[in-house]
Amino acid sequence: MDSISIDSISEYANYFLDKILSYLPSVIAALVLLLLGWWLIKLIVGRLRKVMEKKEVDPGVRGFALNIINIVLKILLFIIIITKLGVETTSFAAILAAAGLAIGLALQGSLSNFAGGVLIIVLKPFKVGDFIEAQGESGTVTEISIFYTFLTTVNNQRIVIPNGQLSNNKVTNYSYEPTRRNVMTVGISYDSDIKKSREVILNILNNDERVLKDPEPVVFVGGLGDNSVDLSVRFWANLDVYWGLHFDTIEKFKIELEDAGISFPFPQRDVHLFNMDKED
Repeated sequence: MDSISIDSISEYANYFLDKILSYLPSVIAALVLLLLGWWLIKLIVGRLRKVMEKKEVDPGVRGFALNIINIVLKILLFIIIITKLGVETTSFAAILAAAGLAIGLALQGSLSNFAGGVLIIVLKPFKVGDFIEAQGESGTVTEISIFYTFLTTVNNQRIVIPNGQLSNNKVTNYSYEPTRRNVMTVGISYDSDIKKSREVILNILNNDERVLKDPEPVVFVGGLGDNSVDLSVRFWANLDVYWGLHFDTIEKFKIELEDAGISFPFPQRDVHLFNMDKED
């Protein structure tokens, strides 16, 4: 019995050794093909990136297309390696189709995000570099990938939003137009001269080269508040100087209106005291 067991084990060991040796060339060839193919894919994607950058292709389109190309090439490399190892392509195709169906059902959200990414690239509601507001978040678009769009906030925080949500909901693009209107409210006291206040404000705006002269700046009474006369100030500026102009103008309004004798009101409340102990 011992000799039979030893012979059987020896026979099985020889059998598996022969199988390993017979498959070894294919495995080595597959590994070499994997390394070579991986290097070649990296080279192709890198060359395409340089070509697209030279052609000044939109960064969002460039990143999205390169991601797709990278994934497709890797899938083709995987199929080639599987075939090299002796797996029948017909059987593999059937398994891949079944797996694809199962994965597709499990990853419906990801497929929705992929479709949303395609819509964003094709319809271009925004592009890389635009400042947008969506899903309660706002920031500069830094990347549009296959499934997600990445924003960087003014506080240098990274926001990740699924493409499906962006393509199916409201998106405000602050960078779409080259110019933007600034609307400010300046409150002056009721005893201040409205005409003089308007003259000072318009003088500040007209003397600033960053303020566009067409359309021209306007100042009008926008409302009568509880403690102030509210002047509505409206003027246009290019996007690249918008915020700098905004904060500079607020400071100039405060300084030059006070120099002109215009006062700014403070919240006031009249308090009436009654002596409840006093007899009628």
